Amino acid sequence: MKQLIKQVHLETGYQYEDGVVIGTTIAPFDILIEDGQFTQIEPVIEVTSDMQVMEAHEQLLLPSFREMHIHIDKTYFGGEWKAPTAITKGILTRIEEEQTLLPKQLPYAKERAIKMVEHLIANGHTHIRSHCNVDPQIGTKHIDITMEVLASFQDKITYEIVAFPQHGLIRSAVEPLMREAMEKGATHVGGVDPAIVDRATHQSLETMIQIAIDYDKHIDIHLHDRDTLGEHEFHVMMDLLEKHNFKNKVTISHAIALSDLQGTSLEKLTKRLASFNIDVTTTVPIGQNRSTIPIPYLYENGVQVSVGHDSLTDHWSPFGTGNTIQKLNVLAERFKFINEYQLSQSLKYATGGITPLNAQGEQVWPKVGQTANALLVDAVSAAHTIARNCPITTVISNGAIIYEDNIELKGAYR
Repeated sequence: MKQLIKQVHLETGYQYEDGVVIGTTIAPFDILIEDGQFTQIEPVIEVTSDMQVMEAHEQLLLPSFREMHIHIDKTYFGGEWKAPTAITKGILTRIEEEQTLLPKQLPYAKERAIKMVEHLIANGHTHIRSHCNVDPQIGTKHIDITMEVLASFQDKITYEIVAFPQHGLIRSAVEPLMREAMEKGATHVGGVDPAIVDRATHQSLETMIQIAIDYDKHIDIHLHDRDTLGEHEFHVMMDLLEKHNFKNKVTISHAIALSDLQGTSLEKLTKRLASFNIDVTTTVPIGQNRSTIPIPYLYENGVQVSVGHDSLTDHWSPFGTGNTIQKLNVLAERFKFINEYQLSQSLKYATGGITPLNAQGEQVWPKVGQTANALLVDAVSAAHTIARNCPITTVISNGAIIYEDNIELKGAYR
């Protein structure tokens, strides 16, 4: 059955005054979807008997979101409220806590992971990359649970699974378990703070890369270490990637050191990250002693940046929401994106780089032949969506409606 969306608003260009963007032009269209793709986009499309018709009521169509950093395997979400305990030993506090906590949570892990995925879908995500603990206490049981849960949603989302040695790849001696996770189907080899957690920077990174080479997998490593220590880890990793001529994708999650470096150090590191095509994910941390990495600077200098939530609520943090529109709102406020152009273009950090309008104001999405992953939002532009936290009413994945919410539509008046 073909899906016809009637009278949906699309962004068609920017409005300019004296060469400055002052608004976004929108226009109503009918959009036909077939076999998971946009097949026709016209002011009016005649309804035929082989079409399923959805009335958009002049809502805005935007590209769907990609959740690029989440841990669905260890969460309190869906369970009773519980705040995290105080941190006394840095990351080691949480590692020690997990040694007893995660085995206790195993009976509830699947149910909570399902609820988390459902929540992420309702918030507009059609792709999820989940990090998944591999450690001596639980072995690869979280890999099994995560794979089962995400596979049950494969008609709604695409997904990736990072085998994550939270307790240290070397420190907890989990190389055999990491290799087992690769054989079970994990798509990425993970790692964490090789200097602080493993206290063996070179060995930890070399082992991580070798596993990825042996199983032809990608890499996604957590690097929280700050200042010059974090900078050193970045460079050692790139030295080893170069040594091994590693060609698969590499992501640095958090990349906190980038928030501490300035001047020549930041410039050189950014250029090198771009040359290796390494991308970065961030939760956009804010607040006292929680510096935000220079997201716009990185993107403008060739380093792709994506946002993620890390958690919704767990023993690490109680603050996650899963609401990526809200996450972009925080990003925009943090970097003082207050005008129409800046707000509009910041959508790319949540969509894998897709924006309805490119930097020159040309409409580049949606186009006939593109995959129909989209959102209906009660908003009048991408900028309005982000600035005013406008609600999502419909989520479309590969042409299929996977979530709907019946709310009062208010248009621009939010």
